[in-house]
Amino acid sequence: MEAPRSLSLPYEFDGASVGAIAHLYRGEVYRSTIWRTRLDNTTNWAVVTLGIALSITFSSREASPLPLLLAGILCVVFLIFEARRYRYFNVWRARARWMENNFYAPMLDRDHMKPATGWREVLARDYREPHHHITFARAIGRRLRRNYIWILGIQTIAYYGKIAIDPTPVTSFSELVQRATLGPVPGELVLVGGVFFSGGWIAFALWTLYRDRAKHGKGPARVAMG
Repeated sequence: MEAPRSLSLPYEFDGASVGAIAHLYRGEVYRSTIWRTRLDNTTNWAVVTLGIALSITFSSREASPLPLLLAGILCVVFLIFEARRYRYFNVWRARARWMENNFYAPMLDRDHMKPATGWREVLARDYREPHHHITFARAIGRRLRRNYIWILGIQTIAYYGKIAIDPTPVTSFSELVQRATLGPVPGELVLVGGVFFSGGWIAFALWTLYRDRAKHGKGPARVAMG
């Protein structure tokens, strides 16, 4: 068996520096874990809100579909909250991944992996001048594609299903429009608004996906600061 070679440290870090970086890495992982939990909490709020709306709306044939519309609006509010939290989470996650890719990985596999040029300067500048790594729009797009497009999709399908089958199945499009009427708001306006609401979020998800790929490229996500 070949004798193990001594493990060389990248850029000749001494023991004290390696220990400091290890503690720094642990701190970034801890912060990213905390903020990840906050993201999950916001998603749970949206799911619970939609579940309550579904229970109320389908509790009887005469129940109003209005709770589903209100749930859709609340889900958008939760999406905005979650996108804001995601921008903070992304900072801690990016720093931890940056150290993993440029410090720990080259240390463990020094024959095949090399750290990025100037990686220490990039990390130092991020600590010296902290800032969000992605825009608010891209953060909304990521959380929308990951979770909320499915929540809003279920809400939309449930709403149109409710007005189509209760109290009796519709027999014409004019009857569907009539059932969509909400007080003084005509049914035509409600249905058109729903189409633009759903279509707008789908278009926004695709646009932000294009923006992400323009920065990071296609395929598996690359490790980067943001």
